[in-house]
Amino acid sequence: MALVSACAKSGDKQQKKVALAAAKEFPQQTDSVYVVNFTRSDADFKEHLNLMKLFYRERQYRFAWFKDGELVPQAYKLVEVIGRAHEEGLNPNDYARKDLKGMFQRLEQAKNDSTRHKLQEELDVTLTASYFDYATDFYKGTVDPRSMDNIEWEVKRNKIKLHKALQTILKERESRYPYYEFEALHDGYIRLRTALKQYRQAKQEGGWPKIELATKMLKPGDSAQAVLTVRHRILGKPAENTPQNRVYDPQLAAAVKNFQIRHGLKPDGVVGGETLRVMNIPIEERIDQIILNMERWRWVPKRFEDKYVFVNIPEYMLHVFEKGKEVLNMKVVVGKEMHATPVFSDKLEYIVFYPYWNITPQILTEEIAPAQAQNPNYLARNDMELVKDIGNNKVQVLPASSVDWYSVDENFKYRVRQRPGSKNPLGFVKFIFPNEHNVYLHDTPSDHLFNQAERGFSHGCIRLEKPFELAQYLLKDQKQWTPSAIKAAMHGGEEKYVNLSAKVPVYIVYFTAWVDDAGAVHFRDDVYGHDRDLEMAYFR
Repeated sequence: MALVSACAKSGDKQQKKVALAAAKEFPQQTDSVYVVNFTRSDADFKEHLNLMKLFYRERQYRFAWFKDGELVPQAYKLVEVIGRAHEEGLNPNDYARKDLKGMFQRLEQAKNDSTRHKLQEELDVTLTASYFDYATDFYKGTVDPRSMDNIEWEVKRNKIKLHKALQTILKERESRYPYYEFEALHDGYIRLRTALKQYRQAKQEGGWPKIELATKMLKPGDSAQAVLTVRHRILGKPAENTPQNRVYDPQLAAAVKNFQIRHGLKPDGVVGGETLRVMNIPIEERIDQIILNMERWRWVPKRFEDKYVFVNIPEYMLHVFEKGKEVLNMKVVVGKEMHATPVFSDKLEYIVFYPYWNITPQILTEEIAPAQAQNPNYLARNDMELVKDIGNNKVQVLPASSVDWYSVDENFKYRVRQRPGSKNPLGFVKFIFPNEHNVYLHDTPSDHLFNQAERGFSHGCIRLEKPFELAQYLLKDQKQWTPSAIKAAMHGGEEKYVNLSAKVPVYIVYFTAWVDDAGAVHFRDDVYGHDRDLEMAYFR
């Protein structure tokens, strides 16, 4: 309020005349030497030198934060935004490099036009550097996942141009993005920010109690003192100690089931085991988890395509979005921890019906070759064959006995593949987005695994609950691929490749906290330890 008041006081007619006269006498601009020397003189601003040079060079070094000798309102807004950085899971002290409020006051009190111009120059470049310092973290993240070996994230980069964003803030250019509001770019981030505020408020009010059971578990219909604690934990406020509140009634059971759904647990209404463990995770850990996932939203592209596939590993779910709306979702099976599904993005190019399974080099050397060496009938019994590529997408089938299976290593010159059919783990269709990880989406004969709450069972590829529905969606614009044609190809007896009319982006991501359309906060376990690794870098 003091800044607003100061701004209002400085707006009287006389002072405006003085400022305008000074602006005419002293050019409202800086120069490259001043910008470079100022930026290099501060260790925290120094990393933004290229942005500083680019921004001022494009405007011929004209001041950015002054108009007719007066500070523009966006200058005060920037100070306000930086002061509220904690709401974004950021530390305001990290951006308090300079005393901007003090500089505002000194400028207002300056009587000498020469002194005022020097203050304007210093303040202008300080504001610009402060914006880049804050906006880099706010829009791109405080941690660069690609520069740290232990942080798994190879999703397409966020290529936001912050010097252009600043031009939008200063109303010098138009943009579809809400930079002028100093606002985030994704609803997923904004919802988590709201959740962060709610959880911090809950912490201030005492958080939630630890639940201790006298028995192994609590089931609907039970009566126990611990039911009061469960009520407090689930409903968010203490319950009066009455006989009625000590009964685990249907209303509380429904609330517990909802809690289980939001945490990826089996919704049986039973408090015990995993449900008890998750209920007793401290609120401080949940707050940190929300902040870490807000950080991951800063790593995604500033805008998703009109159509894309989104696989969230900890959620064990695939979502298809079109024009911002979810049009399809399904359960998935992802890699077990020792064969973790990588976090990356690519473009889905083609579908293979009735596919062979080409054994990856790692699986071949670690599993298939040793098994064949021990049992010469292993390949035949599992519908597998040894093949040699002979060009033009053709292969020559070789007898398994022609290879010394004990000597097979990563330089093996042949391939092993499993023929299509009921034993093939790819099922009847796979979806290919060529990548260095050899990861793709595919059908599976092991449908029972989708009944599990935690679905980390694969060697890294992603098994689909509803592969036919995904194929139908992806081929909907290719009229010859009717539902009956798709089913015929899936069971057609021979492998068939079908190129998509347009490539579809695929994002395989790792979010352990998110907020759904109804405003409910969801959490998942850190199945691969990626939260732990990010936490060490983020909260350093």
